[in-house]
Amino acid sequence: MSLKNIRLEVMQHLEKDVDQLIDKYLIPIEKIWQPTDFLPDSNSDTFFEDVREIRELSKELPYDFWVVLVGDMITEEALPSYESWLMDVEGVDQVGRNSWGKWVRHWTGEENRHGDVLNKYLYLSGRVNMKEIEKTTQYLIADGFDIGTDRDPYKNFVYTSFQELATYISHNRVAKIAKQKGNKQLAKMCKIISGDEMRHHHAYSEFVERIFEVDPNQMMMAFHYMMKQKIAMPAHFLRESGNKISTAFEEFSNTAQRIGVYTSKDYVDILQKLIDRWDIGNITNLNEEAEKARDYLMTLPPRMLRLADRIKIPENSYQFKWVEPATLK
Repeated sequence: MSLKNIRLEVMQHLEKDVDQLIDKYLIPIEKIWQPTDFLPDSNSDTFFEDVREIRELSKELPYDFWVVLVGDMITEEALPSYESWLMDVEGVDQVGRNSWGKWVRHWTGEENRHGDVLNKYLYLSGRVNMKEIEKTTQYLIADGFDIGTDRDPYKNFVYTSFQELATYISHNRVAKIAKQKGNKQLAKMCKIISGDEMRHHHAYSEFVERIFEVDPNQMMMAFHYMMKQKIAMPAHFLRESGNKISTAFEEFSNTAQRIGVYTSKDYVDILQKLIDRWDIGNITNLNEEAEKARDYLMTLPPRMLRLADRIKIPENSYQFKWVEPATLK
């Protein structure tokens, strides 16, 4: 049997438990928060007063903070790309008739609220250039992205396990900075988004755990493959208007590192958390190739940490089209 057929068989085997995992990790629509819970009520007599408060509090947040918040929002708004990518994974019914398709739709529904609430908040803040942000978002969706997973569910679930934890870290750190600057509502909003990301991380990590139980060799090879080529965050494909080849991601990454929102050491820490979570060191019944892959993974974090220690971050902020510096600290 080919590896592709084995993966498909494993996905079909696991499908019987997906509805249970939806109940475990996703929240019913009638119970989960919605963007309007964190934004001024346009039907309220206090709407304009509430917007003025957002605009005043926004003045206390520095330039680099807004760059990171914009980058996070654009990444969330590129959701159509992520849904179409997951719907194309082997074992997922693109029409959505099987449980894997149901998972993707429900996960998408939860993720959709993140870009929605951040977009509206940025618009009301008066601190950013929304048209430039909208162009970058459209470019990110229109350009598409190749994260190196092909249609392989094993590689895709490694990617989502990693990426969801990375977005948790980013949103959680942004929440802490907003709170320190006295912006409690923005802090609460980013904090609850980070909570969603953590739930999603645990879900995809459990998918991987279940695959390790039935196909440890190929799951180990998929983990090895993804970490050897390195995880490319969706923001890796950012570009500003007018630039076919853009340094936007590199500068966005520098900004995130400079203010401590997401760093190269966080990347290594996530890798170590996945190794520990999946108990990589104790997985049995591996063939010779998978054993070598395991050895590579076990020694990778300390090697990457040494490289992370050498990275120098520019002290000066890059001028993004997204954020106007004149009105910001």
